[in-house]
Order: sequence, then structure tokens, then C-alpha cells
Amino acid sequence: MSLVDKLQKRAAIKKFDPTKKISAEQLEALENAVQLAPSSLGLQSFKVIVVQDSETRIKLREAGYNQAQITDSSALFVFASLTALDEDFGKKFIDLVAQIRSVERASLEGYEQMVLGTLSSRTDEQKLAWSHKQTYIALGVLVSEAAELGIDAAPMEGFDAARFDEILGLKELGLTTSVIAAVGHRADDDVYSKMIKVRRPKSELFIHV
Repeated sequence: MSLVDKLQKRAAIKKFDPTKKISAEQLEALENAVQLAPSSLGLQSFKVIVVQDSETRIKLREAGYNQAQITDSSALFVFASLTALDEDFGKKFIDLVAQIRSVERASLEGYEQMVLGTLSSRTDEQKLAWSHKQTYIALGVLVSEAAELGIDAAPMEGFDAARFDEILGLKELGLTTSVIAAVGHRADDDVYSKMIKVRRPKSELFIHV
């Protein structure tokens, strides 16, 4: 079955079965996919908090307008943007590139100047908006990998970001919540997942030039 076939079957689940848990291996596969998601300049200017602790999720559910997916899924992925993208962050990224690729750091000078120039040319507000966009790319990869594995996912924007930050202690980590996604297995009586998928026809969606 192709990925497109699997995406035809996926749905934004409203009701998870809390008795059906994804395996540790499946969770790791989802994390691996998110780790490999593309991001601007390769910076990955965000972190992902994977929440499975039940008490924490009860608190998050209250901050998520009492949406049951937050507590009833197997895990909750919280994508959080870095709030301080400064020169030090850029230089540490270049250090990592040199280490992983086993190259002299000096050979990356052009790349480093591009990274540092990009960061210095934007305001803190612009950099945060930029980081939020990167989390959505990673979210798309998570949803696709979940479909590939036969795992259900529910991307969610309905939550109080400030309360999420407080509950998870993100401010102290230099982070702020961007978007979240619950993963697990749908309940048999999840009504919305049984509905026919509605998408605009390709003739209206795509413009070929």
C-alpha cells in the first residue's frame, strides 16, 4: 500500500482508545522521522517534548480546552520553538556540522556566515515566527510517518500556549509551544474517522504554470 493510500485512511482523530497503546518501537520510529524532518538551513530551531506522564497530561488537557485526545492518546508531541536564536546558537550548529561530517570547521566559514547573517538580519519576533513555521514542517512529517505505521494522529492548535509553557517549564528552557499532536489508536466509535474524507478537487487546489 502506498503512502497516498495510507493518507486516504488517516483522519484527525477526535476519540482515541486509551487501552490501545503504541509500542516503544513505534514511538521511536515517530521520533526518528521527526528528527529527519527538513528545516530552514538545517537549524532545527525547536525541540519536541513527548509527553506520556498521565498527571502532566491531565494538566495539559485543562490548558487544551478539555480535549480528550490529550489524555486518551498514547503520547502527546509538543513542538516548541526556541525563543532565542542568537549568534551562539548559530555557531554551535556549525560546530555540530563539522563534528558529524568530520570536516575542518574553517571549511564551513561560508556556511557559517550565511547562518549568522540570516539570524542577525531578523528581529526576535521574526525569528520566532520563522521557528514556528519549522515546527509545522516537522508536524507534517510526524503525521505522514504515523500514517505509514498505521498509527493515528491528531494535530491540534486548540490550546493555551502560555499555560502549556508553564506546565512543561518551557520558559526556563528558552522554549514556547508552537503546535501539538496526539498519537495513538482511534476508538472504534470515533464518529469523525468514519466519515468520507473531504478535500477540494485537484483542479481547484493546484495551479500548473
